[in-house]
Amino acid sequence: MMKWRKESALDLYNLVAAIFLLAAPWLFVQANPTAAIDLRISGAAIAIMSLAAIVAFSIWEEWINLVVGCWLIVSPWLLGFTHTRAMHFAIAAGAVVAFMALLELWLEYEKTHFRPGGAAGRRKAVGSAAGETEGCGSLSLSMTSSENRFALFRIML
Repeated sequence: MMKWRKESALDLYNLVAAIFLLAAPWLFVQANPTAAIDLRISGAAIAIMSLAAIVAFSIWEEWINLVVGCWLIVSPWLLGFTHTRAMHFAIAAGAVVAFMALLELWLEYEKTHFRPGGAAGRRKAVGSAAGETEGCGSLSLSMTSSENRFALFRIML
């Protein structure tokens, strides 16, 4: 059984947005075939990436969702279905998908770089296991990046 990540809720929201994108050609934009194809393909791509991220998370899945969300924002102008309901729906759905992907990317970055169990915490554990000492003017690998900046600032003064 796989372990549920808190960030997987964002993938569920993206999955709901993908379902709306897949249903949109029948609900909102029956007149424009270009918009219908764009919404169907984009919705399928987002659904596949969201399901893949829920089942086995990898950061590249969120990058693809971000790219598809940005594509949905600019596609009305590139594909020529401006000033239609499909345009407004594509922009809104693209903004939601891009925001969710950016939020999940930021949360993953924060988890690996700023939390105690992340990379900075691992560096501290390795540094303390190696017996490093932190002097007033010395920089050590066991310090976090913010501590390194502060130590550099102290040295410059």
